[in-house]
Amino acid sequence: MRIRNHLIALVILAGFLGLGILYFRLWVVQRPFGIILFVSDGLVTRHITAARLYSSGAGGTLVMERELPYSALLRNDSLQFAVPDNASVSNAYATGRKTRHRTLAMDADGTPLQTILELARAEGRAVGIVTNGPLGAASTAAFYHHSATAGDRSANVAALVAAPRFDVILGGGAADFLPVSKGGKRTDGRDLLGTQPWEIVQKKSELENAAAYRDRTLLGVFADERLAFSRDRKAGMPEPALNDLVRRAIECLQINRRGYVLIVDDTLVSSACELNDGESVLRETVELDRAIHTAIQTAGDRTLILAAGRHSVGGFALNGYPLRNDKGLAILGPTPEGHPPITWATGPHGPGVPEPSAYQTPSALNNAEDVIVLGRGNGAEKLRGYMDNTDIFRILREAL
Repeated sequence: MRIRNHLIALVILAGFLGLGILYFRLWVVQRPFGIILFVSDGLVTRHITAARLYSSGAGGTLVMERELPYSALLRNDSLQFAVPDNASVSNAYATGRKTRHRTLAMDADGTPLQTILELARAEGRAVGIVTNGPLGAASTAAFYHHSATAGDRSANVAALVAAPRFDVILGGGAADFLPVSKGGKRTDGRDLLGTQPWEIVQKKSELENAAAYRDRTLLGVFADERLAFSRDRKAGMPEPALNDLVRRAIECLQINRRGYVLIVDDTLVSSACELNDGESVLRETVELDRAIHTAIQTAGDRTLILAAGRHSVGGFALNGYPLRNDKGLAILGPTPEGHPPITWATGPHGPGVPEPSAYQTPSALNNAEDVIVLGRGNGAEKLRGYMDNTDIFRILREAL
């Protein structure tokens, strides 16, 4: 009897140990502490190839090529259209659902859809948003607002400050927070910066001096509209670069013992494409690469990092036959045949000028093209082959 009881006890103990090991391997070890999603129009093959040449020549590589080993191609059609707008793509990443254009985190019937940041908060994770565009832009607002009017930036930022607590919010678009009487764009008279009990910073130096350990939201608003292109950012300027925003956000978020989720919405590549500004497209794609490098170095190996394309804009193309060692401005000069080195399908330049577009439009149009997602960390191994952009939400959700 005693031997049998001992055997039963040993079996039960082994069972508990097995369950403990299984729990540890499936839930403790494999769930990343940090989760970072970069979203940018710089993540299509033509931009990555041209940015590599611009940065270091044909023999070089970008950080994203070396350090993000998993990849997939993403289809990005929306609920109604084969070519998406900014809002519908961000909705796909934020909620895992195909949606209508010009709506934020709502299904076709107008029912709000839970976003990845709302789910992260429910799990006890710290949450943050970083963008080099306006914080009220649709591409960013899809992660925090539910609305049938994605383009109403004033309403979007009002929802941002009223939302359950964000830990870090960094970007541009100060004019959307301020009333007309204070130089802003709000027509309701509200001053959303002057009435918040948050720590508000508006210069790079203030951002650097902000304490990482905090009990209130850090709100950084560094420009009235989008932040400056890197070529316009001079030494000593008060505006931070994208990699500065990413580094400080991670430093503030990672103090939460239950981990964090950070969304990085890079919009400057889109802005450059819309203007038919090819050199800025390349420079801002390199800036995105710097920000990804910063995230890898700051966040460490216990972090899932995904960098996903939004959509393609304007039909950018780098033409001719630059030499292998050509880089920087050398690849932007006239080709030996006299052809323009950069051309566009649509946009404001029109034919017969530098960087001509085949069809002139006030702003370059979105075009049909699969985008790329690259990743590293636990969960990134799920990237393979052809996927849908809504699959990225599921990868993020499973990592919480």
